[in-house]
Amino acid sequence: MTERQFRKEIHHGRVVPCYPDRPADLYAMFLDAVRRAPDAVALVEGDMRWTYTFLARRVAACAARLTALGLAAGDRMGILLSNRADYVTLLVAAARLGVIAVPMNIRQRAPETAYLLADSGAAAIIYDDALADQLPDRASLPHVHHWLPYATEAAIWTQETSDTTTDAPDRSAVGEDDPFCILYTSGTTGRPKGAVLTHLGLITICIGSQNHLGLKDGESMILSVPASHVTGVGLVMLLSIRVAGKIVMEQSFKARPFLELAQAERMSFAIMVPSMYKLCLMEPDFGDFDLSSWRIGAFGGAPMAEATIQALAERAPQLTLVNIYGSTETSSPAVMMPLGQCPSHPDKVGKALPYADIVIMDEDGRQLPPGQQGEIWIAGAMTVPRYWNNAEATDKGFAGGYWKSGDIGTMDADGYIRVLDRMKDMINRGGYKVYSVEVENTLMAHDAVAEAVVVGRPCPVLGERVEAFVVTRGQVDQESLRGFCAERLSDYKVPDHVYVVDGPLPRNPNGKLLKSAVREWLPALSENHPM
Repeated sequence: MTERQFRKEIHHGRVVPCYPDRPADLYAMFLDAVRRAPDAVALVEGDMRWTYTFLARRVAACAARLTALGLAAGDRMGILLSNRADYVTLLVAAARLGVIAVPMNIRQRAPETAYLLADSGAAAIIYDDALADQLPDRASLPHVHHWLPYATEAAIWTQETSDTTTDAPDRSAVGEDDPFCILYTSGTTGRPKGAVLTHLGLITICIGSQNHLGLKDGESMILSVPASHVTGVGLVMLLSIRVAGKIVMEQSFKARPFLELAQAERMSFAIMVPSMYKLCLMEPDFGDFDLSSWRIGAFGGAPMAEATIQALAERAPQLTLVNIYGSTETSSPAVMMPLGQCPSHPDKVGKALPYADIVIMDEDGRQLPPGQQGEIWIAGAMTVPRYWNNAEATDKGFAGGYWKSGDIGTMDADGYIRVLDRMKDMINRGGYKVYSVEVENTLMAHDAVAEAVVVGRPCPVLGERVEAFVVTRGQVDQESLRGFCAERLSDYKVPDHVYVVDGPLPRNPNGKLLKSAVREWLPALSENHPM
């Protein structure tokens, strides 16, 4: 079907364009993949390889176990697991039953886990055995009836897999507008908010991403981002199911093991943050790896430096880079770069996908003309209907069916969108606006810089000063980095200081820099570098 073949429908009180030819829900999407490719490899973890038929039986065994525990449609289940094949098992089993998954970041600590379990009202949590000492006090969470160590549960599923039918149960209680999962935002300000992602929203991004990227059945993907994040859930695990593809599980990203896996598994599609691509290029023998199957390299979370784009074009010419812009609240992608246009539009994130309605709004809620800067608002079937258990945040974050992103951006007359900065991250230096991402992008263009982050430091004279922190590979001094910026940026944008720090920089699970954590470094710096 072509992208123009949409049908207007009403969902959650909003009239939105929808793909009329779509699975009834995410479990139905999985069953369709099983029917099309029963013997194809669905998951790879180390030496373990599961076909779609085997995965279907394991899902059925997992669903039977969850049912025996008393979990039913509408119940919430916390998932505190690393990247492993059974993450997919749990998500699909939850979709089969209508249980709402609550993926959690394995790097969080007990108070954070306690908050998410309490806010979601989870009835159960399944966790990596190695994380048992990071769990909160059970007595403080009486509504969590089941604390399930993964090793025990996996053993039960394994015992039951061979004897369990894959036939679907009566699923009348599961609807496409029902929540599939609750994903909590990074919580850079205040408490994290639980975005409610629906079956329909995730199906929409899967169909749209498949069409835009030209993905075919049997694509090979590596899960390099955390499974607990919207990118891992939507643009890797569920998208791979949509195309009956193969997911190779990677516990944590390291450039050389990633390249080895990409070669061995004939990886065709990957999504990473730009710094991961640069780290791959920094491997001395990058050119010795056979990456000829790698056709699509998606990236998001930050701009990619033009130097990195050019280096990939020279050293991996078969690879088409695709910038992606989205969020947890949009079930991930709302914008993608048209294929082949990243090199010619390095400062843009792309165009709105056909299912997304994007407008640039001023502070008074009025749409701005092409080229003018304002806040990016996003609507569509993929936009979440609400935050869980938080009417105040829902009222503040949504208006007229649109989600207010908090990003400053522009849209030109041809529909290309440029993201300038987070509203809260823009630096005001002596009355001049400095977009931190522009300075970060400039620093990342330096051959020795692996990571960069820029924040504003309060200044009684200028209002704010521009402070940069970088992680480097190789010898480079701070003044040479300032000089590098001075050759490429207006003088007021050049960092007042560039600090070389031991990496990695603090990031959230999707790889976005946590500027709130970086700002905590500023008071100590002020003692050594007064205004």
